[in-house]
Amino acid sequence: MSPSIQAQSKLISRGPLDPAEARWARLVKTTYSDPLGVQRTWESAERTTRPANCAIDGVGIVSILNKPEGPELLLQKQYRPPIDMVVIEVPAGLIDAGESPEVCAVRELKEETGYVGVAEETSPVMYNGTWMPPLVEWDADFYVCGDPGLCNTNLNMVHVRVDMTIPENQDPKPELEDNEFIECFSLPLKSLFADLKKLEAEGYAIDARVGTVAEGIELAKKWRL
Repeated sequence: MSPSIQAQSKLISRGPLDPAEARWARLVKTTYSDPLGVQRTWESAERTTRPANCAIDGVGIVSILNKPEGPELLLQKQYRPPIDMVVIEVPAGLIDAGESPEVCAVRELKEETGYVGVAEETSPVMYNGTWMPPLVEWDADFYVCGDPGLCNTNLNMVHVRVDMTIPENQDPKPELEDNEFIECFSLPLKSLFADLKKLEAEGYAIDARVGTVAEGIELAKKWRL
């Protein structure tokens, strides 16, 4: 795999952030009582971008590309300043006010990868003029917390169907903002864990959501589920 353009990103400096400058998060001190009745405090971060009356901050997107050589998971490389590393991630994004997780996932997939997809639901959906049966069950009330000991960030993992036969998906073009530098690629599901280990050895960081998918596949193989 060729070197990533993301490697050109460089950390310049790091220091305390003035709360008045914070645009995306804030530090919070929580006071709580433990099971023995002892009053304790906890330091954490909290997103300030979650829309009002919305239960989640955003979505993670699981898209399986059905290629001739076998199914592959759509991934991307993105430099993440907090850890000063290029991270292997699934497409993801913040939810807009009044937006459903499914709509958010399809929008973010198009913006970040160029692929046109349809969110999978528990009922049939109209796709490309044809009623398609659901491939998996999706629970809108189920969300995951990335690091609940440090931050309140949470998201829905939404499965998005990508039809590789339609013209729009033959040569997908991302619609990135001027501050986004994302490289898309895919890895075979059957060798996902091993391929991620190779990328880790090359100096990439592996996002927890991607690592969890790979671990799940390995567990399914081991236990013949």
